[in-house]
Amino acid sequence: MDNISTLQSIRYTYQPKVPAMLRAGIKNIKAVEGGAAGSASSDERIKKLFPKTYGMKEVSFAQGSSTASDKKQVVGVILSGGQAPGGHNVIAGLYDALHEAGEDNVLLGFKGGPSGLTDDNYITLTGDIIDQYRNTGGFDMIGSGRTKLETEEQFKKAAAVASKHGMTAIVIIGGDDSNTNAAVLAEYFADHDVPVQVIGCPKTIDGDLKNEDIEASFGFDTATKTYSELIGNIMRDANSAKKYWHFIKLMGRSASHIALECALQTHPNVCLISEEVEAKGISLSSVADSIVDSVVHRAAMGMNFGVVVVPEGLIEFIPEMKKLIAELNDALAAKSEEFAALETLEEKKGFLSAELSSESMSVFSILPEDIQQQLLMDRDPHGNVQVSRIETEKLLATLTENRLKELKAEGKYIGKFSSMTHFFGYEGRAAFPSNFDADYCYSLGYTAFLLIQNGYTGYMSTIRSLDGGVDEWEAGGMPITKMMNMERRGGQDKPVIKKALVELDGRPFQYFAQHRDEWANDTCFRNPGAIQYYGPTELCDATTITLALEKEARK
Repeated sequence: MDNISTLQSIRYTYQPKVPAMLRAGIKNIKAVEGGAAGSASSDERIKKLFPKTYGMKEVSFAQGSSTASDKKQVVGVILSGGQAPGGHNVIAGLYDALHEAGEDNVLLGFKGGPSGLTDDNYITLTGDIIDQYRNTGGFDMIGSGRTKLETEEQFKKAAAVASKHGMTAIVIIGGDDSNTNAAVLAEYFADHDVPVQVIGCPKTIDGDLKNEDIEASFGFDTATKTYSELIGNIMRDANSAKKYWHFIKLMGRSASHIALECALQTHPNVCLISEEVEAKGISLSSVADSIVDSVVHRAAMGMNFGVVVVPEGLIEFIPEMKKLIAELNDALAAKSEEFAALETLEEKKGFLSAELSSESMSVFSILPEDIQQQLLMDRDPHGNVQVSRIETEKLLATLTENRLKELKAEGKYIGKFSSMTHFFGYEGRAAFPSNFDADYCYSLGYTAFLLIQNGYTGYMSTIRSLDGGVDEWEAGGMPITKMMNMERRGGQDKPVIKKALVELDGRPFQYFAQHRDEWANDTCFRNPGAIQYYGPTELCDATTITLALEKEARK
């Protein structure tokens, strides 16, 4: 049985495509500097916090006489945060570039995330190890973790570990928080004359690590295609059985990029976009009514089935729920021990009645009991409600069913309503990377080493022009501080990378808005099928619809 070929064994041999300018060979690539970068906002405060690494020049790479140094490189690499398809290829691209530059160069993989660096828990990555993980999903090569590098004690430990191994650079592969930590670590090293460069790589399936320089975070392409396949399968089943309404929650706490892309791929009857709900001040009851309208209309045509797509973070964007959650977070943080001593839900409600505003208590009281319990669960490390554990899809299904019962009693609804709920999250985080993500991530890793070799620190590896073919991609780097602004976190103003939300005036949302009424009333379901790895280029190397529409908007 061991000799049976699998997709995994075949994918080991896939050679990622790279931009034309990277194919010149590492000794024939030069760094080209552009203008000095500012920051996303709060320029003066960011500048004050990052005096050594603020205002650095943007960088692009082109074919030409190498501008890099020839010194031996000992590079450490860290996977930080949740998994995203393609992480292993970032490491593979980094490894290949490092060893192309010099066989004596060394790559250390710190295990379990950032804590691996401070605890000196590592393995030396060899070709044999790397080859077992090329083009595969997951982060299991070295594991990941959510420890934040943000204290002076941690920075001192990191400096000591780097010194022990003679390290010249650290590459942190992560999302917005992880790359914020990379920027802070780079500033600390520069300020304390620690001769170690720090480079970041943009990772998150949520798609909210995005700006004019980072057109897509890696993993978003694969995750949305994976979820779209599952949604398409459910749609085909719904259209066959013709008796269920499926409520599907998708990952994306802070932004609705995943939900929007999956809607563009599959055409659900209802897709809620958190940013629109917040911008228009849409209430919870109005959100439910939008679903009810589609159910009633379709039932009148004899179609008692449909699909509703819900972003994970929706509940925090509904005005009265946002206020309720904020008050709950403050109350439970201020009196955590007192609240923890309460055993029954009734006791907890009594506590809340004295802590919450009358408006928020009224909202809390009308919620189903299981949702009330979920809102009161243990907080995350920032003291906030763990939104992913709130079954928003079940809440909306319940509210829809209750409203339909009222309409049926009034003679305004004649259909049958049965619901099923789903949450697609982990199904997409460790999937085999699509060709796009395999290629993109490999190029990000290769470019990260180019930044190291050319002496840059506090930069993020970037690949631009992603909406074209790989030959059109442009490799470079941008100062991480360019992406930063000041935000209120845990009662303090902190420098963080600014999250990119769905732009309501952007082409992807506008296209969705133009078609959703048709999708709501008719069965326009689209089944994109499974990710294809071999075959016609237009099928295997296709980008997301989001990227395609953004390219269309720029023409």
